[in-house]
Amino acid sequence: MAIDEADREIIAAEADASPTMFTGRRSEEIERVISASSVSTTTTSDGRSARERTVGMSRVSTSRDLDRHPTALSRIQTQRSQHSATVGRDPKSRESRKPLPEFGAGKPYPPPLPDREGYVVEFDGPDDPLHAQNWPLRKKLLTAAMLGYTTMTAAFGSSIFSSATRSIAAQFEVSVTVGLLGVSLYVLGFATGPTLWAPLSELRGRRLPLVLAMFGFTIFNIGTASAKDLQTILICRFFAGFFGACPLAVVAAVFSDMFDNRTRGVAITIFSMAVFTGPLMSPFVGGFIVDSYLGWRWCGWLISIMGAVAFLLDLFFLEETYPPVILVGKAEELRRRTLNWGIHAKQEEIEVDFRELVTKNFSRPMRLLFGEPIIAALSVYMAFIYGLLYLFLTAYPFVFQGVHHFSAGISGLTFFGMIIGQLISGVTVLAQQPWYQRKLAANNGVPVPEWRLPSVIAGGVSFAAGLFWFGWSGYREDVHWIVPTLSGILSGFGLLSIFLQALNYLVDSYLMFAASAIAGNTFLRSLAGAGFPLFSSYMFEGMGIQWASTLLGCVAAALVPIPVLFYLYGHKLRQRSSFAPTPPPAGFDESTDDVGDNKEFAAGGNGNNSAAMASAPRRDERADNAV
Repeated sequence: MAIDEADREIIAAEADASPTMFTGRRSEEIERVISASSVSTTTTSDGRSARERTVGMSRVSTSRDLDRHPTALSRIQTQRSQHSATVGRDPKSRESRKPLPEFGAGKPYPPPLPDREGYVVEFDGPDDPLHAQNWPLRKKLLTAAMLGYTTMTAAFGSSIFSSATRSIAAQFEVSVTVGLLGVSLYVLGFATGPTLWAPLSELRGRRLPLVLAMFGFTIFNIGTASAKDLQTILICRFFAGFFGACPLAVVAAVFSDMFDNRTRGVAITIFSMAVFTGPLMSPFVGGFIVDSYLGWRWCGWLISIMGAVAFLLDLFFLEETYPPVILVGKAEELRRRTLNWGIHAKQEEIEVDFRELVTKNFSRPMRLLFGEPIIAALSVYMAFIYGLLYLFLTAYPFVFQGVHHFSAGISGLTFFGMIIGQLISGVTVLAQQPWYQRKLAANNGVPVPEWRLPSVIAGGVSFAAGLFWFGWSGYREDVHWIVPTLSGILSGFGLLSIFLQALNYLVDSYLMFAASAIAGNTFLRSLAGAGFPLFSSYMFEGMGIQWASTLLGCVAAALVPIPVLFYLYGHKLRQRSSFAPTPPPAGFDESTDDVGDNKEFAAGGNGNNSAAMASAPRRDERADNAV
């Protein structure tokens, strides 16, 4: 698949941001990087140009040796990569063939401005307190807890409505399947919401979309709780999911802003556990509410209250973490206090263009989803698993309410088997971190994506076994209810193991295109999550609990070879990809394999550490055009 012009611009900018990736400089070498602000073509009083003088980072105290610190260099490289991939950054997206209008008032055009890089603000070294990674640990933990609650609230709202479907169907005289549309449309909102929230978080920072989203989430849940007809309920549920998708799409990025490579894996693991335990904790809460005098509307009121608390917490206590937007605030303060209108942040150079928005946030995710074998196959696998997560909301009542005659609230408590399995999976992933860090250090800090896949394989086997166990122990009343409940340990362990490490595999494989890869993956799996509950009742009633579970277990078992194949041959597929600029595993002979058009770019991942991959100024005319 050929890379289009927008993608080429990003690759060019990435190369400029990390020139040492393409020079083969040894990883232990850290050279002095001359900033663009210190390389000007203007002539000084002594007759020599600043370019001839070659002064390094004149605006920063050299006593701190900022220009040689690997952390500072790595952060600059990250910011330039983020900037190059942001919607509206590409100047060619707003080109016009119309002649320039007159300047006005009879004035001629002003002379060209000096190099704008000299007026771009940066962080003041690796210890700058403005950078979120330098926040005190207490502040990071409080922010993580606040956002973890926000995320769990959105996930909690996705499934609490499943407890109310029968009551709603009876009140509005529709079938239970129509009542389940309240769950499906909410999850469908999860599929469409990131197309707005993800680019907005890159343009205006993390705080604004989170605050707006939780306000909208609260309003539409109030609409659900107070609706007088079914169509209002369904519309409000869709938009509640649309707004609720924001924390699922943005909070992981907030954690990546706050935590460095050593601790980010732990933070993302805990975040993922909140995302996937949320839908399993709400059925028993909703069940007890529906069975009580409160009625099904209080399922909506409860989520509204939780959303309002999240909105107030985010509004008053959440601080911005996105480095490019933090620099915007710094530039605003410097402009106000120095009256120098040229001071600005890189993020302020962006002008949003609709065509680029479509290309980067819809077209590219779809091209990756349907054109990249790794993304397509893993997305199908994860869509099936994610669909079953919401199918369980219907399957468990068939077993524990239909066979064992539990109430809705007691039946919901059986989901704690899956929650325990997910907790075990999260602890297992955390326990693997020292092993992963040792392998990463031994490979000069370059991750090999296939290291993630053993956990996915083990999770796939566990998930399939859990389905068989659930079906053949849950269809008979004489089998104690604890037996099918315990099957959830295997199912929950497999579910989180597959999702967490498969997403990490996509990130490691596609680097700067990871956001688009995950967007395509999220779109497909959210469609599955919306569709599976609609046919689950027909399937379990028509086939029987044991045979319906057997069919699903066979499909899950048939999908287990997907990560196995990628573990064996994933490096070859990535080398042939136009979007996966990652190196092959250590020991792989690149000369024996045809890597296609991407070979030159793939060579960029040569094992340099973060210091050797750090940013440097633009070096030639092509770089000036790209950046």
